[in-house]
Formats: sequence, structure tokens, C-alpha cells
Amino acid sequence: MAEGARGGVALDEYMAFGHDVLRQAGRIAAAGFRRTGGAAGAKDKSGGAAFDPVTGADRRVEAAIRDRIAACFPDHGIQGEELEDKPGTAAWRWIVDPIDGTRAYVAGLPVWGCLLGLLRDGEPVLGWMHQPVLGETFCGDGSEAWVIGNAAAACASAPRTVIRARKDAVLADAVLAATHPAMFAGQAKRRFERLAARVRMTRFGGDCYNYCLLAHGLIDLVVEDDLRPHDILPLVPIVRGAGGVVSDLAGKTPHGGMVVAAANACLHAEALRIMRG
Repeated sequence: MAEGARGGVALDEYMAFGHDVLRQAGRIAAAGFRRTGGAAGAKDKSGGAAFDPVTGADRRVEAAIRDRIAACFPDHGIQGEELEDKPGTAAWRWIVDPIDGTRAYVAGLPVWGCLLGLLRDGEPVLGWMHQPVLGETFCGDGSEAWVIGNAAAACASAPRTVIRARKDAVLADAVLAATHPAMFAGQAKRRFERLAARVRMTRFGGDCYNYCLLAHGLIDLVVEDDLRPHDILPLVPIVRGAGGVVSDLAGKTPHGGMVVAAANACLHAEALRIMRG
């Protein structure tokens, strides 16, 4: 890979690498889809709380992604959902969610995705979401976002469509999404309900797809709680690249917890005000 102006690999080459890695990972995930025995065939990693499934496919996908990264960028850090963090000596760190939406995966619903993000000095600069069953890859670099609609050609040179969030979306006509109402409790639940009462439509389910559809101009707000870094950091460059705004309750880059994503800055400010109480 070529050296960039600051002595590192150029971002477009990282983008090509990420596409290629997820194409391989997607084949592994798709091979196990609807062949895992459903929820009964998944292990529960919740420790006695609400069912939190993990499958063999989750671990195989993450291992394959990590192996590729370690082989090409041995000094980069790697953080994932299922395996131990690998410290790095460079400014770059990869973040992996092998199957975001494992509950959907074990239920046979094609609204899960393989997530990969690249952070520089802790800030997300590139992000990918690959859904091999539906044949879509969403990606972004914080300045632009694209969707590639051919899983067999999910590489940087494949035909891609630039996507944009709805810059004219307002609260009264907004579509609001969250993965599940149970992620909200106490004040957060009451505030989410107030927000939901102000929008045109609220939908539950979707996991990582919600953020990609926001970038695609189909959903306008995504508000979720109790997220972890691998749930959200790969999606930040996609939302921002499409012109959307995504933050934690303090208005900063979200690394987990409560996340508010919106199609434009005005809508984000209004939703953030309601969720802050």
C-alpha cells in the first residue's frame, strides 16, 4: 500500500482494504444465516440478564477480520465485540462488530450487518456496514457516504451511489427509529416517549441498518441507549458523510451509551434538547 502525505497508508487505500475484508467476512456470516438453529442454537452471554446471543458465526467473522488486519497492519490496535482487545503502537485502531444485530440474525431477519470502523487517535475516520444477504455495503469517510448494491463486487472500484440524509427534515415529519424500546429506562424512557410523540412515525428494530437508512434519506432520527463502542463508532463516518449529525448527550463523538443521530443539525439539536430533559 502506498504511503500517504503523513507517512501512513492513504485513506482511499484503507477504504479499499475495508471493502475487501468485509466481502470475505460477509461470506462467512451469510453461510451461517438461517442455519444456526435460531435462538435455541445460540449461546447466551448475558450472565443472567436479558438474552444476549452469540453464535459461532460471530466469532468466525471477527477472527477472519482480525487476521486480515493483523497481517497487513501489525502495529494497529484492534477492538472487537467477541475477542480480546489487541493494543497497537500506531495512531490507528480498528473496531469490529462481526454481526451487529445478532438477535435478528438468529431470528432469520436480514436486518443485521458486519461492521468495521477505522479510528485515528480515537476519532472515527472510516466506516463500513456490509449486509451480504441483501447485497449492500454502506460506507463513509465523514465527508461523503455511499451505498454499493452488489455484494459480489463489494470493493472500492464497484459502482457506488452517493447517499445524503434529509437536510430539510423537521421533527413533525420525521421518522424516528430505535432497535428496541427496552433499551430505555427511567428518565431516558420518558424522554424518548416525549420525542416519539412529536414525530410522524416511530419504528423499532433495525440495529445498524437504522443509521445507514438515515444516511440514505429514509429515516430521520435514530435515538438509542446502552450502546457500546463497536455498536456505533463504525457508523459515525457514514452518518456524517451523508450530512447527518451523530453524538452522545454531551454533543461529542459517541463511544457508547446514549446516542442521538439526526438527518441535519437543526433536527439533531431539537432531539438532543428533548433527550437531555
